[in-house]
Amino acid sequence: MAKNKTKAIFLDRDGTINQDSGFISNPEDFDIYPYSAQAIKLFNDNGFYVFIVTNQSGIARGLLTFKDLELIHHKMLSQLAAQSAVIDNIFISPYYREGHVVPYNIFHRDRKPGIGLFYQALKTYSFDLKESYMIGDRYTDIIFGREAGLKTILVTSGEGEKEFLTNRQNWQRSPHYVVTDLLTAAEFIVAKDV
Repeated sequence: MAKNKTKAIFLDRDGTINQDSGFISNPEDFDIYPYSAQAIKLFNDNGFYVFIVTNQSGIARGLLTFKDLELIHHKMLSQLAAQSAVIDNIFISPYYREGHVVPYNIFHRDRKPGIGLFYQALKTYSFDLKESYMIGDRYTDIIFGREAGLKTILVTSGEGEKEFLTNRQNWQRSPHYVVTDLLTAAEFIVAKDV
């Protein structure tokens, strides 16, 4: 039986929940990792809200539309629901300063590592910040989490291994933890929380 939700998990999408294969513009190119639903269900069953916070600069670049993104997310939510896993909300940033689609071709605090998407979640949901996490495969996810006051986990799926092995000497702030994938992160958090 699911517990009352008192904490939050913020998840990056591409490379964390699904394979990062560049700009995904149609549902046929989107599939969750085999372990993602199990990981998210663990969070669901242990008192965590689960939010996706995702940069979708393909909108500003003209590579996909909001309708395309809606169809992709419908497929993702259906794949998760088939295994009883639930996402509480999806927060997207369509912004990219070098894009060409107005009005999204601007600098905006919603684009990670900016924490505008975190504030969107905070406006609607109440959760214990000290017991909440950001999980992602990029340094921008770690900065987002650190700036928001969340515990941070870098997964080495997606771009995570490359980011960790080749770029970490340039990082100003490190993740609290580094693990292989989302399921490992979920098992670690839930075991730590007991």
